[in-house]
Amino acid sequence: MEGSPSTGAAGPTGPPPSSEAARALREVLRVAGDTRAALARRLGIGATDAAAIDHLISSPEPLGPVELGNRLGIRSASATTLVDRLVRAGHVARAPHPHDRRRLSLQVTEHAVGEVLEALRPMLVGVDRAVARLTPEQAEAAAAFLREVADVMRDYVATAPDEPAPPRRTGADGG
Repeated sequence: MEGSPSTGAAGPTGPPPSSEAARALREVLRVAGDTRAALARRLGIGATDAAAIDHLISSPEPLGPVELGNRLGIRSASATTLVDRLVRAGHVARAPHPHDRRRLSLQVTEHAVGEVLEALRPMLVGVDRAVARLTPEQAEAAAAFLREVADVMRDYVATAPDEPAPPRRTGADGG
């Protein structure tokens, strides 16, 4: 596209979309990682602990230690250590799984939810201020757009391979 800033290397079907909305969304996604790290610092916990709490709070179904480890991309032993640490800190409680009593599910404690909401308050207030500046129609359109983007992202996650792709060969020997 002439006059458009570069959005990265061309892929197999051409360059990635470069609309103003797509660029703004990519910026939000980049900042989201920084936001999780800032939340962890505000809570006085590690980034992986904050990510674990986020997964547990936002999961529509109960997660056990294995599922949580899978979502975080960590091994079973590391997930057990993480869960033990979160339980000792009072952030998470182990409970029988609601549908399979042979399994455990992990539940974020009310105290931890309160701490997370309090730590997020400055950001949530800022987002509410931004939404308040929109007309009702703009707010509705923005919400619909974000829900659709979330669906697209969920589909992207769901269709990813279970294992990482082999490294790509580059250079003079066939890349």
